[in-house]
Amino acid sequence: MKGILRATLVIVVVSMAGVFYGCSNKCQIKTTYYSYQPVYSTTAEIKAAVGLKSAQPLSTPGKIYLKDKNLFVNEVGKGIHLFDNSSPASPKPLGFLNVPGNYDLAISDNILYADSYVDLVLFDISNVSSIKEVNRLEGFFKNYNTLGFYADPVKGIVTSWEKTGTVTLTENDCSPSQLQNWGGIYYGLGIAVPMNDAANLTVIAADPTSPSTGISGSLSRFTITNNFLYAIDGSIMAVVDINNPIQPQRKTDQSLLTWPETLFPSGQNLFVGSRAGMSIYDLTTPAQPVLLSQYEHIYSCDPVVVHGSYAYVTLYNGDVCHMNTNELQLIDITDLKSPSLYTTYQMTNPHGLGIDQNLLFICDGSDGLKIFDASNPDSISSKQLAHYPAINALDIIPYNNVAIVIGTDGLYQYDYSQLKNVKLLSKIEIVKP
Repeated sequence: MKGILRATLVIVVVSMAGVFYGCSNKCQIKTTYYSYQPVYSTTAEIKAAVGLKSAQPLSTPGKIYLKDKNLFVNEVGKGIHLFDNSSPASPKPLGFLNVPGNYDLAISDNILYADSYVDLVLFDISNVSSIKEVNRLEGFFKNYNTLGFYADPVKGIVTSWEKTGTVTLTENDCSPSQLQNWGGIYYGLGIAVPMNDAANLTVIAADPTSPSTGISGSLSRFTITNNFLYAIDGSIMAVVDINNPIQPQRKTDQSLLTWPETLFPSGQNLFVGSRAGMSIYDLTTPAQPVLLSQYEHIYSCDPVVVHGSYAYVTLYNGDVCHMNTNELQLIDITDLKSPSLYTTYQMTNPHGLGIDQNLLFICDGSDGLKIFDASNPDSISSKQLAHYPAINALDIIPYNNVAIVIGTDGLYQYDYSQLKNVKLLSKIEIVKP
């Protein structure tokens, strides 16, 4: 199986050179592209592949999650790495939970909730050396998008894309609008990508909300609070009652702003980051989230964390967020029904972020991990306490004086109990296949 795909999969067009065409009188130009067609797997094949295996090296890590003394690291599209993190200086690999089509997870008590393409799968992790699947909600994710509305569900689920050769298409529009920088041209049999591009197919933080749940990074699309699981499902949020942990009940679907990306619970409120802005929901009645307000910004990737009277939002120019904006925004949420921009700080390429009291941690992409004193919102940039530029940092969990950072080359853990002497505790290397 070559490369796994799911709802949030995008085609990254590495270079757009050569796709802006001149205009003929008739505005018709024939152009040859690389062609990709969907590869299918049956539901039986996907189910049969689920299970606990021996530990494997990190290759393409995604979401990170901390529960008690265990660390869970998603391997994009493939499953979840398990580590005993009781000693952050020497995390011990425990195994690998193979879950095809997995990108997100959340844990309540001893039940782990994970996506597997269109299904929501539940695992009993009370004994991490003998994890068992205890339930599967088939077809749970209603908006799983194969990026090919022409895909044939009778054949199964699209789990990868295969380069099949070339295709010549006739452009009937002089503008480059058919070929956007987040994907190729859709045609009857698959996707067409410019021949001069690399044509890589790739997948495109929270406080603990109760003693029984874990802590996720700021890029999480799943979160648990008040015995409810909230999960982004395409352009909606699934609201799931898990009072009976192994018999979840999907109560309602909440429509969200364009391209929702992240969830962050704070008290009785839920903050949703999207490429169009931030939404705030009242969870007083957990089964029926009430929209309090929406704060809209320019189209950009947008994780969010909250502390006190401010929401901290990073906007970055990413593979699918291409407005050339890289900044930290502080949103005044004193009045939850009327959030307003308080101030902005320029960044290099900020991705995930985390906050611990007045310490603000920003994964500033190629400019590394940065730690700021955020006690005064007017002077954050001038109060940088630490900077680790050697890391291409993507997401972080700061908790109990240990910062768990996922980067493009490994998973780092830092002791920040003494801010004048932040220490690297350990690093788990990424091993490319």
